[in-house]
Amino acid sequence: MTKLNDLAPREGSTKNRMRVGRGPGSGKGKTAGRGVKGQKARSGVSIAGFEGGQMPLHMRMPKRGFTNRNRLDFAEVNLWRLEQAIAAGKLDAEGTIDAAVLIKAGVIRREKDGVKLLGKGELTTKLTLSVYSATNAARTAVEKAGGTLTTTKPEAAAEDASA
Repeated sequence: MTKLNDLAPREGSTKNRMRVGRGPGSGKGKTAGRGVKGQKARSGVSIAGFEGGQMPLHMRMPKRGFTNRNRLDFAEVNLWRLEQAIAAGKLDAEGTIDAAVLIKAGVIRREKDGVKLLGKGELTTKLTLSVYSATNAARTAVEKAGGTLTTTKPEAAAEDASA
């Protein structure tokens, strides 16, 4: 029977840490395997994209388009995915299906900025859905199946005519 004081890792499964900068006899003295002096010999330095003074590739490439930093990111759900979850018994078709119910059922991982319902696939079950927004195809498919769809997306702000 092995005792606690006899326990040791398997032979060859662990390696000792390399101690650098401990003299010439260690084999990793002076520059400690970093080459010679200079910026890259120092700790915490990584010059990503630096090409020795030549214009870096990311600056040589043409710039196109625009990235909206305030863009909303949606958790997208297709109709076929809802039907699949109902068939598997993960979703209850009786109650209201919203983001929290979809997360609990494993249909989506997280809510993000809201759930968007997409119209891919067929819907045969009558559902009551509450989502941020939905495509026209998804909306008609839900209504065709006899269900109801509520969107929580705020209406576009009416612009002042006086301004």
